[in-house]
Amino acid sequence: MHKYTCFIRTIISCFCIVCCFLESFSQQPLRVGAECTEDYIPYIQDKRVAVVANQTSVVQGVHLVDTLMRLDVPVKKIFCPEHGFRGNADAGEHLQNSIDSISGLPIISLYGTHKKPYAHDLENIDIIVFDIQDVGARFYTYISTMHYIMEACAELSIECMILDRPNPHGFYIDGPILESSYTSFVGMHPVPVVHGMTIGEYARMINGERWLKNGIQCDLTVVLCDGYDHSMRYQLPIPPSPNLPNMQAVYLYPSLCFFEGTVFSCGRGTDFPFQLVGAPEYSDTSFSFMPRSIQGASKNPPHKNKMCYGIDLRTYAIDSLAEKGLLLEILVQAYEKYPHKTAFFIPFFTTLAGTKSLQKALVSQISVSEIKQSWQHDLQKFNAIRKKYLLYPDFK
Repeated sequence: MHKYTCFIRTIISCFCIVCCFLESFSQQPLRVGAECTEDYIPYIQDKRVAVVANQTSVVQGVHLVDTLMRLDVPVKKIFCPEHGFRGNADAGEHLQNSIDSISGLPIISLYGTHKKPYAHDLENIDIIVFDIQDVGARFYTYISTMHYIMEACAELSIECMILDRPNPHGFYIDGPILESSYTSFVGMHPVPVVHGMTIGEYARMINGERWLKNGIQCDLTVVLCDGYDHSMRYQLPIPPSPNLPNMQAVYLYPSLCFFEGTVFSCGRGTDFPFQLVGAPEYSDTSFSFMPRSIQGASKNPPHKNKMCYGIDLRTYAIDSLAEKGLLLEILVQAYEKYPHKTAFFIPFFTTLAGTKSLQKALVSQISVSEIKQSWQHDLQKFNAIRKKYLLYPDFK
C-alpha cells in the first residue's frame, strides 16, 4: 500500500511539473519577426542587404540595423518611409536623403515624389528586408511604402523579406471597401479601413491578388512572429509615428482619421493628437483646446493658434475602444452639431473613406448601425479573400 501511495504521489508530482512547464510556456512573451534572428540571419548573412526601417524597427531594445551589422550581415543602405528613419518628421514632410550618424549607412527617403526605389537605388542589392510596425488602418502609409518596395523587387528580380509584427487592430475588420476610382497613397488596395492583417499577411495578399503593377509578383518571404494570434490585444512598445503617442491614440486612429477630411482638427499640435477633435465654430463649447506648432510632430497643424471647441476622447475607456470597432458616432455627433453643414467636408474625405457613400450617408443622417450594416456584404467577401493569406489563428 505504501509503495502504491508513493507511486501515485510521483505521478501527481510529474503531472504538476508538466502543468507548470506548460503554463510557463504559454506565458512566454511574444516575439516579433525581427527578434527571431535564428529564422532569417543564416539566410541573409551572405547577401547584400537593404533595410526598410524606422524607429519601430527594434530587436530587444536595439535597432535592427545595429543588430544586423553586429551579426556581420552586409547591410548596404537604409530606406525609410513617412516620418523618417528615426520617426521624428511631420506627416507629409519631404525628407532629404542623408547618412545615419550611428551606422554610417546612406538613408534614402521614400516619401513625397520618391515613393518607390529607383533602379539605381537598388544596384548591387540582393534582398530588401522590411521591418516596420504598422497600425492596421488602410490610410496609414507604411503599407503603401511596402507595396512600392515589393513592386521594385519584382521588377528588378530582388528578393523581399518581411519581418512580421502584430497588428494592434488585428482582432476585427470594419469600414467601407476602397473603390478603385479613389486609389491614392492613403489607400492603394480594395480593402476596408481596418483590414485585420499583420503586415506580413498583407504583403502576401498584395502578392497573391496581383495588386502590383501589371500583376507582377515578387519573391516574397515572411518571417513570422512567435506566439501571436489575431485575438490578441497587442500593445505597441514604441509609438509608430509622432502623432500616435499611446494606445489611446492608436485605437482611436481609424475612427478619427476621417476628420482629416473635414474642417475639424484631430488634435495635431496638442499633447493629445488623435484623442481630441474640434473646430473653432463647433457649437458645443464645453471642451476646448488650441493647436500649436510642435517640432517633429505638427509644425503647421489645422487651426494653429486658434481656440477649437469639440470632443475630448481621452475619457473613453481603452478596453471599450478595443471592442467597438470604428466609432462613427463621433463623426455623426460632430456633423450634427457643426453649424455650417456645407463646409464640414473637404474633398480629402472621400479619398480617406475610399468611397462617396459614407459622406452621403452622414449628410442624409442615416444611423450608425445602418451605415455599418451597409458594409457587411462587402466585408464578408473581403474576409473570404483575407483568410487565404492569414499566417496566424484568426479571431472568432
